[in-house]
Order: sequence, then structure tokens, then C-alpha cells
Amino acid sequence: MKRADQPFQFMAASYLIRIAAQAAQSLRELAQCLRTCSEASIFYHTFQSLETHHYTSFSSDFAQWALAACNEAALAERLAVVDLREVVSLAELRASLVDTVEAHLRDHPASADRKAYESFYFCEASEITVPFGPPVWTLQEMADGIRLLGHQSLHYHFISSRLRPPFRMNDFSDWIEHRLGLPRLAAQLNRIDFYNDTLDDLRRDLLALLESRQGR
Repeated sequence: MKRADQPFQFMAASYLIRIAAQAAQSLRELAQCLRTCSEASIFYHTFQSLETHHYTSFSSDFAQWALAACNEAALAERLAVVDLREVVSLAELRASLVDTVEAHLRDHPASADRKAYESFYFCEASEITVPFGPPVWTLQEMADGIRLLGHQSLHYHFISSRLRPPFRMNDFSDWIEHRLGLPRLAAQLNRIDFYNDTLDDLRRDLLALLESRQGR
């Protein structure tokens, strides 16, 4: 079995959540807060919210709130279709979210100051990571490690990693392409749909692809 020129290190990830100072009680206030909130809040309510409720139609916290608290289904759908797989910076994501809300308010001005059923509280998460298990050198060892990863750690390596260089690529694919020299397999892994898959489905799909290459 092919051995990498450098090992892959799994990380165990956990998050400390805190409520930030900003809150929105209307869509106009949401737009205002989106302009000024921290990038950590933007990340928490989009990328990290996938872990919490990506089994639902709307994985973004902003989309969930627009639907459940503001009864604005059209806006919720527009916020939900922001494709995180194409995002390369939180500044870009912030601009897209602001544009989406403001476009909706131009089309539906009466909804701008209507009070929501409940406030939206902006949150942030402090990420804590520690090495998990020994470094791995082969696809078999990577598959064995993925079987043991918790959901937060799987999310860390496959979803939130897409905002780290080289961008739009998960950690597993980055290592497989650049350290094992298998770009086709790396691309196959990177195309796994993490929007419609649960994290357990994601794990299953990763393992199926890795095991299909074992022994080659």
C-alpha cells in the first residue's frame, strides 16, 4: 500500500460557545448586525450550524430564524442557497448574506421592521483542538482514524477546513492529493455532498471511497 511522504494528523475538535453582544429583533436589525458582527459569528451561524441542523432544509441559523421567527419563507430559502462550498473568505460570505437580506427588504419593505417572534442572538465559538491518535501514513490508516472521529472532529476536518488554505478543499483531500499523489481520489472525496448527508452518512461515503482504493 502506498505510503505518504508526510503523515496526516487527526485533530479532536471541541468548541466553547458564547453569546455575543449583538441581537436582532427584526430583519432590518439583522442586516445591520450582519455588517458589524465578528467573523467568528458569521462562521458560527453558517459553517458550524451545519453540524447542529444540517438534517433540515435550512442549515444556516440565519435561514432558520428568518423562517421560524419572522415567517419569511422566501428570505429563508435565499439565505439557505448560499453555497458554503464556494466560499473562500468570511468577508465574502458576510457580503453575500447582507446583500441577500437587503435585496429581500427592497422587495418587501413592510417586513423590515416587523418584530420577530423571538430575537436572534449572535454567538461565537472558540475552537479547541488537540492531536487525536498517532500520525497516519496510508489510506488504510486514514480510514481507521475516520471511523473513530467524533462528529465535531469530522466537521472540523471536512467542512470548516474549507476556509483554511488551500480553500474549498477538506483536510483529507488536501493530504491525499499532495502527500499521497492521488488527485483523482482527492477530488472524489471533496465532492461528497455535506449539505444533504448527515455526518454519519458523510463518514460512510468517505470510508467507501477510501476502501475502494486500498491495496492499489
